[in-house]
Amino acid sequence: MAPSTKKTEKHHKQQETKKIKISKATKTDIAEDEADSDKKKKKSRHESYSSYIYRVLKQVHNELEISSKTMSIMNSFVQDVFERIVKEAVQLCRVNGNKTLSTREIQTAAKLILPGELAMNAVYEGTKAVIKYRQSFPRPLIKMKKNDELIVPPLGRNKRVKTNSFFF
Repeated sequence: MAPSTKKTEKHHKQQETKKIKISKATKTDIAEDEADSDKKKKKSRHESYSSYIYRVLKQVHNELEISSKTMSIMNSFVQDVFERIVKEAVQLCRVNGNKTLSTREIQTAAKLILPGELAMNAVYEGTKAVIKYRQSFPRPLIKMKKNDELIVPPLGRNKRVKTNSFFF
């Protein structure tokens, strides 16, 4: 016999034994097995900043590598700083009586948590990121009823934006 037929015979025998085992099992056993298989299929999401840390490392020092233990430490550090800034921003919202967390609270919290020049650099980079994010959306077009002209509304305020603030 050819090798391919031997494989098919083994496959058929395995299927027959599976059918026999299934017929002997009770309905509750089958339901439990299906529930277990659903649990196995779902992977728990483990969120981390490791991919972003790696990208920044390659931008700054392309020739350097980072170990998994160091990456774990850096990930914990970023999570800790993020949680501190958010905690401070929420506290600022409560003190000011605001129900919405805005860029203003994030900026103030970063200035309070981070020391000196690091705070100023964080505010600058955050401002750049917010501007880039807002510019990624297309401006909505508004039609006037009188003569059907398209009018494009301005982005934010008409005043000049200061370079050292989040306020728009």
